[in-house]
Amino acid sequence: MDAHQHFWNLQQVEYPWLGPEHGPIYRSFEPGELEPQLLAAGIDKTVLVQAANSYEDTEYMLSQAERFGWIGGVVGWVPLMKRREAEEKLKQWTKNPVFKGIRHLIHDERDPDWVIQGEVIEGLRVLAAYGMTFDVVAVFPDHLKHVPLLAEQVPGLKLVIDHLAKPPIAKKGWEPWAEQLERAAQYPDVYAKVSGLNTAAGDDWTAADLKPYIDFAVKTFGAERLMFGSDWPVAIMAGDYAQVWCETNKALESYPKADKEAILGGTAARFYHL
Repeated sequence: MDAHQHFWNLQQVEYPWLGPEHGPIYRSFEPGELEPQLLAAGIDKTVLVQAANSYEDTEYMLSQAERFGWIGGVVGWVPLMKRREAEEKLKQWTKNPVFKGIRHLIHDERDPDWVIQGEVIEGLRVLAAYGMTFDVVAVFPDHLKHVPLLAEQVPGLKLVIDHLAKPPIAKKGWEPWAEQLERAAQYPDVYAKVSGLNTAAGDDWTAADLKPYIDFAVKTFGAERLMFGSDWPVAIMAGDYAQVWCETNKALESYPKADKEAILGGTAARFYHL
């Protein structure tokens, strides 16, 4: 299972963060392009994750999920700063069984502490009341440190740290990323995605570059709270889908079968209620 992938259509939805400077990903990416790559990797379900802080992006994703049964879940968006409006949208969208959770592009906010504002915390409490999950775009070093506070302030909310918070792989860096990740892992409702690591590693990366960071995540979270994601199509900025899948599997090959099965599907199925 792929617990983190995206689609975007530049003709239907605005993506303020995406421009020509993003090179190969500055175009539309839709299910027909990903489907053969999933089949080649033997992946039967994916979780489709928001790419814009807008209703239009969520509606677009839900429409794709109606057409392609292998999209097992959609992580959309509601305005967490506006509690009542967020609740109205959640009332609507949670009637759709494929709608699983929320994400906000917090790393695009000017305020690095945006996610711990009182209004946002109130919005996250509404999310928890509806049994929805929250994907944390915890781009290191600004956001990972907030995860323990979110876990404490919003009990019962299932949180997942996207991309292991983008560890400094290219520089072979370690602290304070490791200490912050370890602290976040102390909260049982906090999970993490083994995703987006190839673009953190830079060019000419291999499983050997990823393995120390994956090993540390397994040590701190356990396989039962880790899930694989391709981060396609962002992944093509440093490789391709097949390379991400194969090299991640190589990095996991020494682990027991049960651990590999958890990271490569079981954890995501439980977390997102697929």
